[in-house]
Amino acid sequence: MFSVAESDPAFAGEKAEAAEARLRTALLKAQYARLSQARRSLLIVIAGIDGVGKGASISLLNEWMDARHIRTLAFGEPTRQEQSHPFLWRYWRNLPAKGNTGIVFGSWYGPLLAEAARKNPDQEKIQSLAHATREFESTLASNGVQIVKLWYHLSQQAQKKRTAELLSDPDTAWQVRPEDIKAGKKFERLRNAAALAISLTHGEHAPWRVIPAADPDMRAISTGQAVLAALRETNRLPSVPILDTSLIAATPRPPSLQTLDYTAKLTDDEYDEQLAHWQSRLARLTQHGKLQDTPVVLVFEGQDAAGKGGTIRRITHALDARQFRAIPISAPTDEELAHPYLWRFWRDLPPHGNIAIFDRSWYGRVLVERVEKYASAAQWQPAYQEINQFESQLQDSGALVLKFWLAITKDEQLKRFHEREESPFKSFKITPEDWRNRKKWDAYVQAANDMFEQTSTRDCPWHLVSANDKRHARIAVLERIVNTLEKASKGKKKP
Repeated sequence: MFSVAESDPAFAGEKAEAAEARLRTALLKAQYARLSQARRSLLIVIAGIDGVGKGASISLLNEWMDARHIRTLAFGEPTRQEQSHPFLWRYWRNLPAKGNTGIVFGSWYGPLLAEAARKNPDQEKIQSLAHATREFESTLASNGVQIVKLWYHLSQQAQKKRTAELLSDPDTAWQVRPEDIKAGKKFERLRNAAALAISLTHGEHAPWRVIPAADPDMRAISTGQAVLAALRETNRLPSVPILDTSLIAATPRPPSLQTLDYTAKLTDDEYDEQLAHWQSRLARLTQHGKLQDTPVVLVFEGQDAAGKGGTIRRITHALDARQFRAIPISAPTDEELAHPYLWRFWRDLPPHGNIAIFDRSWYGRVLVERVEKYASAAQWQPAYQEINQFESQLQDSGALVLKFWLAITKDEQLKRFHEREESPFKSFKITPEDWRNRKKWDAYVQAANDMFEQTSTRDCPWHLVSANDKRHARIAVLERIVNTLEKASKGKKKP
């Protein structure tokens, strides 16, 4: 895999200078063309054994191209804030906007490479990490992020020679880090780990390219050529991935709005008694030390006027205002449209011990965007699998994810719409868009049922709640949340 030439007469002396001059011009033109189109962003992953010139290559790209439209994303050890979020959080939130370029130094490949380089690596863990990496890159690629991955290669002798030469000159000795010296001592193991990682994660949507790094001119020109080829690549529609059905709940009948019992009701006395009971239990749970390392994500979807806002208020009444965020989701902004669809939701994920309450959510892509044709079939069809992967990643990081659909009948919605129009305190809640959506009731019901079928997974099922009676819906949601938190707290030691 690493059988590349360490030098080439074609990249020497005046020939190299001429080639670099042509490359600089071509790179700038291609970069500006990409900016003007603003259809896809470019993510360049820089990787390789320490001491092979990765930093120099990043500096060179910033020099040859317009650095105003390049973000160099250097990731070291996770900060305390990053450690309190899912592993991929810091990479998602730093993605460049469409038309722009990001250079990633210290990427999501760290855990995979570290495990593969151990003396006795866990092969099952390696396969799992590689699978998660492929899923992440596939999601980015299908959402307009072009990925090119550059692996900088030196032979062991060339790596030692380069390190020695840098150390011999006081003006360059600072470039050698302790990691570079350590890498030389376990070079063969690191090289074998790299070969394994590359073989497991090379793909059409996120290819690896090996860059010969012994000769600086050859390294520079090879880097420039790889980036130029990526910038010039024409926009291709991503293929729709095959849905991974292993996550979907193996139930004889998926949740369905047609089979829900809409007659459930509570009396005023029953409601008052149960509301106090469940709010009290929720308050005690969320202040309990056993859950301080657990982020909680609550998702609320449902028909217009189903009572999502009122239900959320009954939840937040039992919470400390410092530990939760209620996040209303509306149409995406221009900034959000310039990034992959899930980008804005990754940014709002809660840290450990906190709660994020989404009033509408990432399911908009397969609901309103599907029905209103804001998204094409090529965009919303892959979203089922991308959402399943997203929620699985949240749960793998220790988060509790609860998804509620508050369901009302068509007649009940009409009644509530009229009540809102007549009430001076609720008239602001009814808009022409609500009436327009109502005309597509059947299309929304079909989209919702398809969503339940494709995204009600074993570990993250949908909870359909009859909301014709608001009091019943509020208590049912509170009860589900409390029972889930109590179950999660069992077995956790209080700090």
